[in-house]
Amino acid sequence: MKIIWTQEALTRLKEIQDYIGQNNPGRAKAFINILVEKTKILSSNPEIGRIVPETAHSDIREIIHKNYRIVYRRGKNHIEILTVFEGHKLFRADELKN
Repeated sequence: MKIIWTQEALTRLKEIQDYIGQNNPGRAKAFINILVEKTKILSSNPEIGRIVPETAHSDIREIIHKNYRIVYRRGKNHIEILTVFEGHKLFRADELKN
C-alpha cells in the first residue's frame, strides 16, 4: 500500500520540527525522520495501529511514538497520514482540512 501524507500532517511535522529545533536543530530533524520511518510499517501492516478512541471508526487508526500520535486513514489501496500531534491532546476530525 502506498503512504500519502496530507498537507495537514506535513504542516504538523514542520511545527514539531520548528519547536524542537529551537533548542537542537539536529535532534529535531532526527526526530521527524523517526516519525516518518514509523509510518512505513503501515504499507504492509495497515491494521497495526489502534482505532482512534475519539472517533471509533475502524478506518481511522493511530500509531504512537514517544508522546506523539500519528493518525491515519486506511483506504483500499493506500494509507493516508491525516495528522501528527502530541499525545495529551485529543484528535478532532473537524480540524482536518481534508
